[in-house]
Amino acid sequence: MPAEKKALDPARPAPVGRQVEAAFFDVDNTLMKGASLFHVARKMYERGAFTLRDAAGFAWKHLAFLFRGESLEDVRSIEASALALGAGILAVDVETIGHEVYDEFIESRIWPGTKALAEQHLRVGRRVWLVTATPIEVATVIADRLGLTGALGTVGEIEDGAYTGRLVGEILHGKAKAAAASELAEREGLDLERCWAYSDSHNDIPLLTLVGHPVAINPDARLRSHANAHNWPIYDFRAGRRAATLGLKAATVGGALYGLWRGYARFRR
Repeated sequence: MPAEKKALDPARPAPVGRQVEAAFFDVDNTLMKGASLFHVARKMYERGAFTLRDAAGFAWKHLAFLFRGESLEDVRSIEASALALGAGILAVDVETIGHEVYDEFIESRIWPGTKALAEQHLRVGRRVWLVTATPIEVATVIADRLGLTGALGTVGEIEDGAYTGRLVGEILHGKAKAAAASELAEREGLDLERCWAYSDSHNDIPLLTLVGHPVAINPDARLRSHANAHNWPIYDFRAGRRAATLGLKAATVGGALYGLWRGYARFRR
């Protein structure tokens, strides 16, 4: 497991006492490659919830995410689109879709190194929470399937069992992640100085600085610079794959455009 700085060993046993240790993991590009919400949108398109134009918009935003990393504008844009398009969809259907998306798309995209870190924390008795902008229903499925403690995610308003197209609170992103983790720590009796946090994005610096053991995983340029300046451990599970990844991204762009053209042709016929 390559690391640019020596990280404190997450396999160190948690001390016995009233305070509880925990680890917080971001999902997109930290736990898994790419954006989980894109795959949810893809599955909903297959079920007829979205039009081809909507699907193309999600695909384009996902490609931008893969190329340049996470931005607050992209996250808000994707979430806003998903909320508007998801109005009227039954909550139970989204949970079912979450299991399908995990089996078909997410499981194969999980970084083995990040998964191993989460499992090390669990083995020594720490709680492990996902903290993500992903809808809570999908985040909970990911946490359950990996045997983690739980998940904090974006919450959509539900009335009569269906989504209204509005949020409860705000998108769990940036400072909102730090606030949610802080509230959880208060409820669970966590000692944040003894806790860990993992992320790939500079947008999560508020979450990372909240804990005593911040770790950058597959960091974007701004987070890498911040981590180096503050002597934070850096794990890059993309090492040795970058040349191949660039080729894969180029092929993905071409394949996505061709697929959209073929889909449009079929739609026209």
